[in-house]
Order: sequence, then structure tokens, then C-alpha cells
Amino acid sequence: MNGALSWLAGIDPSPLFVVSLVPYLAFLWWASKVEGFPKLALRGFQGTLVFVAVTIVAAIVAQLRFGELLANVDALHGGAESLLTLSNLLVVLGFGGVGAALTSPDRKR
Repeated sequence: MNGALSWLAGIDPSPLFVVSLVPYLAFLWWASKVEGFPKLALRGFQGTLVFVAVTIVAAIVAQLRFGELLANVDALHGGAESLLTLSNLLVVLGFGGVGAALTSPDRKR
């Protein structure tokens, strides 16, 4: 590896993850204030935070219970990743207008 890549490889990324929460929380706050922002998509973006929290807990359980990385414990890893899939689905459906169509007052019942 050249000098710059070696230097980057030595950086602990943990503080960057914590710092990245600040703009993400600001985005969630902004999105909740924007009248036209799809509520279902907002729930999907909020679900991403749930995914992060569950992934952290699952990684701790994988390490303490199985002595492995989360990626090596399929049940825990798959469960955590399914939350990300669900969050992404809510975002896509929300921006696709599904949430608005379901809650529209002129929707036939």
C-alpha cells in the first residue's frame, strides 16, 4: 500500500459513525417539518436508525455469545439486514406515492 492508503487504513472509523448521526438526525428533523415529505418514506428513514441500533446489539451478541463477527452468525446478520430491507422498502413505497394513495380521502373502499 502506498503512504496515503496506509495512513487511511490506520484510522479508527468508530468516531465517524457517531459524528454521522448528527447530519442524519438533522435530515430526519427537516423531513418531518416539510409538509410534502411522504410520511411512509419518513418512517423508512427512521427505520434505518432502528436498523443501526439492532445491528449494534446483534454484533455485541454475536461477539459475546458466539465469539464471532456479526457477518459470521447468519441468523443474527440476516435478522438485522431484514430491518434494512424493510426500511428501504418503506422509503421506496413512500416516494412512489403508495402511502399517499392509501390515506387519500377520495380512495374507494
